[in-house]
Order: sequence, then structure tokens, then C-alpha cells
Amino acid sequence: MQYMLLIHVDEAAMAAMAPAATPDKAYEMAQPYLAYNEALKKAGVWVAGDRLAPSASTTLVSMRGDKTEVLDGPFADTKEQLGGYYIIEAADLDAAIQWAARCPAAQNRAVEVRPIWKAG
Repeated sequence: MQYMLLIHVDEAAMAAMAPAATPDKAYEMAQPYLAYNEALKKAGVWVAGDRLAPSASTTLVSMRGDKTEVLDGPFADTKEQLGGYYIIEAADLDAAIQWAARCPAAQNRAVEVRPIWKAG
């Protein structure tokens, strides 16, 4: 079964750190994720995953009757935003939870585990 691991981040805190981030610091911060990516791939559970652009780049599309409404984001005033995701293939929810717990983001932020809906 496929699960999505949704990584929630505090964009304001990340932006506050950005001016002080050197290339060495950015590399250091990325290392746990690179190792986690490799562990997922080596275990054969990796399907997809990536970091998302900041929520300010969000576009919301909805239909009002026959008219398309397009709004620039962000849309919710929240402390945390969706910052990235992984899609994994896991035997069950317990296995997906174990992978989520290994995600570097779980050390200081929330990782939401959600089954991917399969029709049929």
C-alpha cells in the first residue's frame, strides 16, 4: 500500500535562518535527508519525494459555476506549512509509521502519514 509522508515546516523560522546559512551549513542540513532518501531507496519503499517551494508561491484554483477562479497564496495563516513529501510503498500503517519516525523532519517537526486512496 502507498502512503504519503507529509513534512510540515515553519517557513518563518526557516526564513529567519536563511541569511546566516552558508553553503557548508546548507550542505550539513541536507545530509540527513540525503541519507534518508538512500535508505528508502535501498529498502525498495521509495516511490517519490521532494521539497516544495514556499507557500507564498501557491496558486489556488476553483470553479464558481462555469468561471475559473485563480488566487495567489498562501491561504491559511498557520504556524506550519507543507514543506515536502515522500510517497512510499509500505506493507501497512505500522511500517509507514516506522519510516516516518526515521525521517529527519520527525526529530523536531511533524510528519503526517496518510494512506493514498486507491479506487476500486
